[in-house]
Amino acid sequence: MPESDRRDVAVVLSGGGINGVLLELGFLRRLAETALWPRIGWIYGTSAGALAGTMAALDRLDDLEGFVLGLQPEDAFRPRAIWQFPGGLRDYTLPETVAQRIGPAAELGAALAASPIELLVYATDVTEYPEGDGERDFELEYSSRRTAPETMGRAILASAAVSGIVLPLVIEDRIATDGGWVRNFPFEHAYRNPGVAAIAAFRYVASYPASDAAFLERTRERLERFRAVPPVRALLAEVRLAQERASRGEPAHYGELIVRLMRVAFARNAVVEERLALERETSVRELQLLREDVTRTALDAAPRWRRGKLRADLDERFEAARFPFRHDRHVPALIVRGTSGPHSLDPTFRGDTPWPEERKQALIERGYVLTDEALKQAEGPLGLC
Repeated sequence: MPESDRRDVAVVLSGGGINGVLLELGFLRRLAETALWPRIGWIYGTSAGALAGTMAALDRLDDLEGFVLGLQPEDAFRPRAIWQFPGGLRDYTLPETVAQRIGPAAELGAALAASPIELLVYATDVTEYPEGDGERDFELEYSSRRTAPETMGRAILASAAVSGIVLPLVIEDRIATDGGWVRNFPFEHAYRNPGVAAIAAFRYVASYPASDAAFLERTRERLERFRAVPPVRALLAEVRLAQERASRGEPAHYGELIVRLMRVAFARNAVVEERLALERETSVRELQLLREDVTRTALDAAPRWRRGKLRADLDERFEAARFPFRHDRHVPALIVRGTSGPHSLDPTFRGDTPWPEERKQALIERGYVLTDEALKQAEGPLGLC
C-alpha cells in the first residue's frame, strides 16, 4: 500500500460534557496539523467524544467549532420548570439542535458510512431483560461501517445523553444512555484492533466545584409563607434536612447523589482503562525480553548441533502462547490528559448559567496547547510529528 494511502492510526476521545468537546476540538485541531491526520482510519468516541469524533470523521472541524461556539445550555439540556435545581431532570434538546445546525441524524449516519474513517461510539444498555443479565456487559457499540445510517445517528446522540439529567433514547430494540457508565475512554477497543499501528487519544480529567446549596435556601424562604399548609410544612422539614446534609458536604438530595455516582463511575472506568493499557504494554515488553533471555540462555547451554532445532522449537512455543491481549506487537500511544483549568463551564448544565464564548475559545486553545506539548515530548520515540 502506498504510504499516502495508509490508514493505520486510531483516535480515541473520551466523554467530558461541554468542557470535553471543546478541549477535544483543540486536540483535533492540533492533530490535523500532523502527519498522523491522513493516516487516521478509526475514531473511537464516547459521549462528548462521540460528537467530536463524528465531525472529525467527516472532516468538519470548522462546523464543529461554529456549533459549539453557538451552543448554550438550553440547546442541549433544557430545564423543566419543576426540576430547576442542580442535578434536576432536563429535556434532551441536543438531538433537535444537532439536526437544525449540523444535520439530521440519518444524514450524518449516511455521511459517516461514506467516510474513509470508521467511527465507533459507545452507549450504555439500560434495556430490561426479564430472563437475567448473566451474559450482558451492558456496553453497546455502534460502527459507522456496520450500522444503518439512522441508527448510527441516534447512537451518537444516545452516547451523549448525560443520564444524570436526561432520560435515555430508544435505539431499535435497545434503551441506550450515556456511554460513560461502561466505557468513558474506549482506549481498549482501539488497542485490540489488529489494523491499528498507533493511537492518539484525549482523556478529559474532570474537576467539579462544590455543590451550590443556595437554591435550597431560596426554596425554604418561598415555602415559609405557606407553612400553615400541612403538606408544605412536611416539605419544609425535608428541605431543612437537605440543607443540613449539604452543610456536611453530603448529597443534599437524591438527584445530586445520582450525579455524584455518575461522576465516580465515569472517572473510575477511564482511569482503569488507561491503567490496564499501561499494564498490558508493560507485559508485552517484559514478555519480549523474557523470550529473548530464555532463547539466549537455552542456546548457550545447548550443543551447537541442537541449536537450530531448539530455536525453532522455542519460537514455536512462544508463538503458540495465548494471552488475553496481543503479545507479539507494541502499539505506540499518545494520551493527552486535559483538565478545563480556570475556564471550566458549568458541568451541571443549569439553565441560568450561560456558556460565554471567550471561555469556550480558551478551552479550545487549551486543548490545542496541551496536545502540542504532548506531541513535542513524544515526537522522537513515537514518530509523531
